Amino acid sequence: MTAAEKKQGPLRLAPEKQKKQVPLRLSPKLYNDLAAWAEDDFRSVNGQIEYLLSECVKQRRKNGGYVSDDLDKPLELEFLKED
Repeated sequence: MTAAEKKQGPLRLAPEKQKKQVPLRLSPKLYNDLAAWAEDDFRSVNGQIEYLLSECVKQRRKNGGYVSDDLDKPLELEFLKED
């Protein structure tokens, strides 16, 4: 870093490039499953969650609607069931 760069202070990103921080609570089981999936995809857990959410938003835009017509119905996901 040059002296001129140090004088300018920290690099500021344009508002549209800044990322928002969102607190998220996950069950330990869901977190562990996401962590394993993230590791398989060579991502951090945070990166995996961001990737999955981005894919859902892309799909919604592509279809012109929600990912599922049954969005409000409880899901029965096998990987979330307790052993």
